[in-house]
Amino acid sequence: MKYVQDETDLEITLTPQAPPVATVILLHGLGADGSDFVPIVGELGLPETLPVRFVFPHAPLRPVTVNNGYVMRAWYDIKSFTPAGRADVAGTTESAQRIAGCIDRECARGVPSTRVVLSGFSQGGAVALFTGLRYPERLAGILAMSCYLPFPERLAAEKAAANADVPILLCHGRRDPVVPISMGTEARDELVAHGYAPEWRDYPMEHSVCMEEIADVSRWLQARLVSRSG
Repeated sequence: MKYVQDETDLEITLTPQAPPVATVILLHGLGADGSDFVPIVGELGLPETLPVRFVFPHAPLRPVTVNNGYVMRAWYDIKSFTPAGRADVAGTTESAQRIAGCIDRECARGVPSTRVVLSGFSQGGAVALFTGLRYPERLAGILAMSCYLPFPERLAAEKAAANADVPILLCHGRRDPVVPISMGTEARDELVAHGYAPEWRDYPMEHSVCMEEIADVSRWLQARLVSRSG
C-alpha cells in the first residue's frame, strides 16, 4: 500500500492513497520520536482493502529525572523505577489530553472513534493505556507494547464506561531489562481485576519489537478493523 507522508513539529502522518477507513495512533518510547515506528507500517502487511491512516506523534522535550535531568522527548517524567515514581501525574495527564485531541481530530476528519486504535511502545504504551481506558467514546482497541499501567489505583474511579470492554493487546519481551516483564504481567493482572479481558503475548526478546510480535499485531489489527472496513 502506498502512503503520503507528512511531518509537522508535532507528528508524522502516513495517509493511504485511498480514503482511510481507520486510524492507528502509535506513541513512541522515551527518548525516541515519531519516526521510530514509521518503518513498522510496511512490515504489518495490511491488505490493500484496508486503507489505514497512521499517526506518530512526537512527545514534547522535557527533563527526565532518572536520566539525570537530561532533556529528551518524553511523555512524562520518570522520577524512579518504582510504582510510585515511574510516571508523574501532571505529565501523564497532559499527554493524555493531547492524544485524546488526536482522536477527536480523527473523528472530525471522518474516522469515528470506533475505528481508531490507540497504541504505543514503552512509555508510549503506558500513555496509550492511560488515555484509552479513560477516553469517553468507544475505541476500536488499545495496543500496548513493552510497558506498564500507570496509576492502577486510580483506574476504578476514572475509567470510561464506553471502553469497559475495549479490545486490548499487551505484548512484552521476556528478557526486557528496561521494563521487566513483571511490570507487564502486573498491568495485565490489574486490567483483569478491573473487568477488562486483555490478550497477552510475550516473546524471547529484550526491550524491542520482533517480527513475531509484528505478525501478531497485524492479525490483531485486522481482526479489529477488516470486518467493518466496508
